[in-house]
Amino acid sequence: FFNRTLLGKALLACSFNRDAAQLVGIDVRVMLRLAYALSAALGALAGILIAPITFTSYEAGVMLGLKGFSAAIVGGIGNPMGAVAGGLLLGVLESLGAGFISSGYKDAIAFLFVLMVLFFEPTGLFGHKTAERV
Repeated sequence: FFNRTLLGKALLACSFNRDAAQLVGIDVRVMLRLAYALSAALGALAGILIAPITFTSYEAGVMLGLKGFSAAIVGGIGNPMGAVAGGLLLGVLESLGAGFISSGYKDAIAFLFVLMVLFFEPTGLFGHKTAERV
């Protein structure tokens, strides 16, 4: 969407530099409203898809959000495919831990794995290693 459509490129232009996007004729206010509408639609779709799997309560999204963020950390924050791979790896590890050890420890096993990844690979498993010269 962002690379192939004119609307996606306009959204990217507004996210990079609002003033430059406005100078080339993009209505920044409309793009901001569109970005909010797209994020609300994606959030609603995610809620519709996840509601039958988990029981809903006022605190149901906290653990899902923590695990999603942990998956992004494991895969590497700047790498979207790494985040997907990190989520799959974290999910498999959590399921194996629930099956072999105990289902009560499945969250603890997942977060312990995240801590070990951060300790040994601070940029994540698929993150970019950068050297900064000072």
